[in-house]
Amino acid sequence: MSEIVQKAEEFVTDILLNKLDKEFLYHNLKHTQRVVKSTKELLAEIDLPENEKERLELAAWFHDTGYSLGTENHEKESSIIAKEFLQKENYSQTDISNIERLILATKMGYEPESLDEEIIRDADASHFAQKSYWETTGFLREELKLLGIADYSAKEWREKNIKMFRVHHRYYTDYAKENWEPGKQKNLKKLVKERKAEKEIAKKEELKAKYKSESPDRGIQTLFRVTLKNHLTLSDIADTKANILLSVNAIIISVALSNLIPKLDNPSNTYLIYPTVIFITFSVVSMAMAVWATRPNVTSGTFTKADVNNRKVNLLFFGNFHKMSLGDYEWAIQELVKDKDYIYSSLTKDLYFLGLVLNRKYKILRWTYTIFIIGIVISVIAFGISFKYFGPERILT
Repeated sequence: MSEIVQKAEEFVTDILLNKLDKEFLYHNLKHTQRVVKSTKELLAEIDLPENEKERLELAAWFHDTGYSLGTENHEKESSIIAKEFLQKENYSQTDISNIERLILATKMGYEPESLDEEIIRDADASHFAQKSYWETTGFLREELKLLGIADYSAKEWREKNIKMFRVHHRYYTDYAKENWEPGKQKNLKKLVKERKAEKEIAKKEELKAKYKSESPDRGIQTLFRVTLKNHLTLSDIADTKANILLSVNAIIISVALSNLIPKLDNPSNTYLIYPTVIFITFSVVSMAMAVWATRPNVTSGTFTKADVNNRKVNLLFFGNFHKMSLGDYEWAIQELVKDKDYIYSSLTKDLYFLGLVLNRKYKILRWTYTIFIIGIVISVIAFGISFKYFGPERILT
């Protein structure tokens, strides 16, 4: 590295670190360093005189220093900053003019007229071909937003980048075409792929919304699904209540058989006979009614083709087909799905008969709980009366 290039690096680094607004997330020291690195990469492969290589490195270092003074005409401001610095360093006026020309060549849309201009332009756009492109393009988008220049949506920014890749940008040097263009095309393909994926998702969402708005069947299906689920939940609750009664009464009877019944052989305990009988009787009746509430009904399990053709059989309830062959049932289901009205009719029958079953279960359970409560109360009263009027003390007196 020549002495002037080293001094320029120190000078530019100070500007970009201390005088550049922190909102410049893209056009900062990191970007400048990347452009310098890309310039050196190109110069290593292109045969140029040493003084021209030095001019290109200096132009790469100074090309974005104008952003420290604002975004307007930053290329011009960058060339002025470079000129003032180089004049203080007694740099050749001819070389200074060439460096100014190279800096101005980095302006968006400029068409290079010489090899050195092609090199600086390719270096300035080298990130298009790099893996870091996705990070740098995000920084540039956020920078434009923070600076109040433009606020692009993700979709708008992607379209702008695709247009940049396809229309506004191209590499000029042979080295960039051979080594950087493939990377650029890879990034472009990824951008296009993202756009395509987004369009497919949007299309699916549009079709989904259209289907949802145009098809009343979804509301009907939701109605049946929710209602059937509620019916089944209520049936489970009824079975649970019946099981609770069965368990409680089984414990009561077990306790009675193990503790009360053996004591009835003693003449002094005869006063316990009637209360015990009442107690056990009500428990047995409660158990019997709980079993009755959950006792399943046996159905024929068969149907005929005439039943299916006349839409009389509900194929959604297992009790109507459990004795039929698989082939007959498959045929019947195929007939069912051909007719939407038949499907809704079957679902309606399912709801209706589930309702009847629930009505029977809850009615029996209501009576069962009533009998159980009455039995407990009467049994306690009976034990109290027997103990008071016929207990051991009464027998002794």
